[in-house]
Formats: sequence, C-alpha cells, structure tokens
Amino acid sequence: MPVERTSGCTLFYQLSGTGPRLLLINGSGVTLESSTLLVGALSERFELLAYDHRGMGRSGEVTAPYAMSDCAADTLAVLDAVGWETAPVLGISFGGMVAQEVAIVAPARVEGLALLCTSSGGAGGSSYPLHELEDCTPEERVHRRRTLMDTRFNEEWLALHPADLRLVEMMEDRGPEPGPSGQLGARLQLDARRYHDTWDRLPAIDHPTFVGAGRFDGIAPLGNSEAMASRIPHGTLHVYEGGHAFLAQDPRAIGDVVEFLTAMPSAHAG
Repeated sequence: MPVERTSGCTLFYQLSGTGPRLLLINGSGVTLESSTLLVGALSERFELLAYDHRGMGRSGEVTAPYAMSDCAADTLAVLDAVGWETAPVLGISFGGMVAQEVAIVAPARVEGLALLCTSSGGAGGSSYPLHELEDCTPEERVHRRRTLMDTRFNEEWLALHPADLRLVEMMEDRGPEPGPSGQLGARLQLDARRYHDTWDRLPAIDHPTFVGAGRFDGIAPLGNSEAMASRIPHGTLHVYEGGHAFLAQDPRAIGDVVEFLTAMPSAHAG
C-alpha cells in the first residue's frame, strides 16, 4: 500500500503475517520483491511491516539528493500509516544505518533494535563505499562484489563450497536491472549512505540492541560491529560464521535474531 510523505515522496509498504509486531528496514538496492524469502520467513513469526525505500521498488521516484535523516523520516511515516506507536526494528546493512537514525531521533517509537551487518560511520568505521564499484569494469565488479559479500569467496573457495556458490548465484540473479529511474534511485541511495555517521550519537540509543556481524563480511567488517556494540549502552555483539549474508550462511543466526525480537514488549502486549 502507498503512503504519501509530506515531502511528496510516495512510499510503498506491506503488512504480512501474524504475531508480535516487527518493522523490517532493508539494505542498499534491496526491495520487497527481491527480499521475498526473508520477508516470508519473518512473516511466519511476526506481523511484519516492510517497505521499499524511496526511489526503489514500488515506492515513488526520486530525482534529488537526500540525507539519512530523510530515510528515518520515511520510516516514521510508514509506522504512522499503519498506526503503530512503537515497534521492534530489524535493520539490515543500509537498513541498519536508517534504524540507528530512527532510534536516535525518535527513541519513543522504538522498542528494541537488531542491527545486522551494518556500521556507524565516523570513528566507529564505515561500510565499504559501494558507489566506487561504478568505476570498475563489469568483470571487476562481479569479482569485487563476491569478495565483499564474504572475504573468502574467491574462485577456489566457491569451487570447493557449492552451497556458497549457490548463495552467490542467487544474490546475483535477484531480478532484472532496474530502468533509468530505478538506477537513479539506487545511485541517490548510495550517495545518502556514504555520509552516514552516528558514532558520536550512539550512546543516546537506550534500547536493547542486538548487533549481528559476519566474521568474513567485506562490506561491514567485524570491527565496525565490535565498535558499535561497545558504544551502545545496551548493545550486545553476536558474531556468525559468514559474510554480509550471514543470515543465510550460519543456521544459528536467524533463530538468535527471532529470539531477541520476540522478547520485546509488543510480543507480550494484550
């Protein structure tokens, strides 16, 4: 369903599943359509609210630069649209950056945070500057994306680990290339991402916070998650055997995240 932001940006969101509430904020370049497996899995345990970021998927086009604070305002607009005063928030990669902003600027709307494969920016370390991949040749881009997903993912490793090769192929085949408006939306999203920096404000996050990291993540290195967990007062670090897609690589991960999120107040409301 669409919701119109006061800035004129139209956001597309969906509600699915039953159970305790959960707000999902997806990563860079990820849409509801390309995350159907994750959305389906979470909808089996939660009443899940998820949306397409501005300029992505079925949300409206964007033509001008915007900031991470605008992304946080988008999230709050979606919460308002469904009438949720509060919710636990699961933020993945870019979504984890947006989730940090939401928790800092609107703490009363957040029950708890799960920040997965993400970074604070600033002195806590930034995620890999994905916009720089545009300067690579197509062949270089494919190779670099694979080793960013998991630093072990060279040709030799993938030849010996068919499950990891299937994961790589699935991630590379998530749908057709977007049209011109979608390409612009993706580029503007990466531009907003490159200026993300919550490091100095992280101590203001007074929520239970699950910080999840893949040991071999080349986009959001483990050290970035260690730094975040040390700076968030109620942050706990959880390290998994995988890379940026550790949720799909380490069978412990999804269960740990679900257990944490179902401990939030809305899970026991009513």
